Amino acid sequence: MKTKKVKNVNGTLIQQFGIDGYKLRAKEKYMSKRQLNHFTKILNAWKEQLENEAGKTVDHMQKESNNLADPNDRASQESEFGLELRTRDRERKLLRKIQTSLNKIKSGNYGYCDETGEEIGLKRLEARPVASLTLEAQERREISDKQYSDIR
Repeated sequence: MKTKKVKNVNGTLIQQFGIDGYKLRAKEKYMSKRQLNHFTKILNAWKEQLENEAGKTVDHMQKESNNLADPNDRASQESEFGLELRTRDRERKLLRKIQTSLNKIKSGNYGYCDETGEEIGLKRLEARPVASLTLEAQERREISDKQYSDIR
């Protein structure tokens, strides 16, 4: 799948999988069918990319899994495989978030904060399509998590 890099509003690069940024229409209702279709495309493209990468990792590990005689070579290969597996584990967790977001689209809850019920916002969702909290709620959670982690 060909991807192109598009600058978002903040000037950072994001992967949009060949999908242009959302153009809001005048008086368009939040999370309209058009917006939901837009985010469904992004989420499905992201999901497909992650699933393809996982398949490549399995193929790579099967093909490269040699019983190397040299201990240094064997250690390097194991280290490489460990890094790949950690990356795939993070991506597996991300795939769960993507599926949760797709389920929220189907149920009509996508785009609204899990804690406050407020609109998350199109710009935030374009930057992080799996966002489930408004920026303010996310910041409160991170502050709270940091405070509790300092106690432990």
